[in-house]
Amino acid sequence: MEVRGKMKDTPYKILFVEDEPTIREVLTEYMNLSGYQVTAAERGDKAIELLRDREFHLAVLDICLPGADGFEVLKYIHENGKKTAVIMLTALEDEQTQVRAFNLYADDYVIKPVSPIILLKRMETILRRTVRNGEEGREEGEGLVLKEEAYCAFWQGRRLQLTLSEYLLLQTLYREPDRVFTREQLILSIFNEDYIGNDRIIDAHVKNLRKKIPVPCIKTVIGVGYQYAGDDH
Repeated sequence: MEVRGKMKDTPYKILFVEDEPTIREVLTEYMNLSGYQVTAAERGDKAIELLRDREFHLAVLDICLPGADGFEVLKYIHENGKKTAVIMLTALEDEQTQVRAFNLYADDYVIKPVSPIILLKRMETILRRTVRNGEEGREEGEGLVLKEEAYCAFWQGRRLQLTLSEYLLLQTLYREPDRVFTREQLILSIFNEDYIGNDRIIDAHVKNLRKKIPVPCIKTVIGVGYQYAGDDH
């Protein structure tokens, strides 16, 4: 088996939290065989305790856990500035739960049952993108970088604290920088056809984005709407 779990001569440190013993044992074995250094736990409160004392490159979290659920663990990682990427591994596949996970800054969301090989590939992809020069960085690249599969954006390697609606608005503009979008088009891109209300909500989201992004990359086109103006500042 080709070992992909190492960074230079040091294995990636993985926190795997799963309360179902068989799944925990099988996936832990696959991770170990792939060269990862795995710490497994069956309770959310134990996971938080481990996170207080140690640093991990990646956490793979079930949601329905005893002690503290996966969302509480995810929230702890984010609020305490941990340089730990997160994959949510859960049987919950409803859209509301997935959106909540991404709003809490999960990097990926994988639905059980999952092939161990596919999970390992997802882990490899996340680690390749979030680990730079050992443990120094969460995201490569300069300027504004959008990580579409995780619904988040980075500025100079630092994660921007965006709501899902703010991210979707930024993503729509960013994808087509030469296009001017009307407020109605932006509403459709964020809410599909589910939104009922004033289109000035777009103005509020743009105002918040301008506060959170260090450069003036969103241009107002008077009488029409908004356009992505680039971030070369």
